Amino acid sequence: MKAIEIERKFLVRDDSWRVCADAPRVLQQAYLGVDQNCVRVRLIDGRSARLTIKFRSPGLAREEFEYDIPVEEARDLLLHAGHVLEKTRYRVLHDGQSWEVDVFAGAYQGLTLAEIEMASEDDRFNLPQWLGREVTGERRYSNRAMAAAPPPQQPAAQGGAG
Repeated sequence: MKAIEIERKFLVRDDSWRVCADAPRVLQQAYLGVDQNCVRVRLIDGRSARLTIKFRSPGLAREEFEYDIPVEEARDLLLHAGHVLEKTRYRVLHDGQSWEVDVFAGAYQGLTLAEIEMASEDDRFNLPQWLGREVTGERRYSNRAMAAAPPPQQPAAQGGAG
């Protein structure tokens, strides 16, 4: 399915978001290929899987194609990828907006990021108190960059609370 993805990303300051969070989903994801565009494989709770192809463009908007794939094929693809990111994702409602909060495990233990998807780059919304600084466009907080780079010694030092 084709979609246009427009999102902003923030560090998370504290755990107060947890009181509004829904049931968590455990994600394992990795990236295949290292050019401007990317192919991501994601295993969700070990029970479903998706293959996503994203194309870079100027600004916040990106074309995205996403497909369900068999779980066993996703597991095989993860074996061929470099570093596999591990995180638990929560959906958190704030002021009528849906946020995704990712609590990282493994090599990035201690890092927590929040993202909001928007209908247009001009969308306005109220920022929750639990957000830290905005990191949209900062490469080191890109899932793709984190999967490609050697894991840091102390990811919590990059900012973020768990």
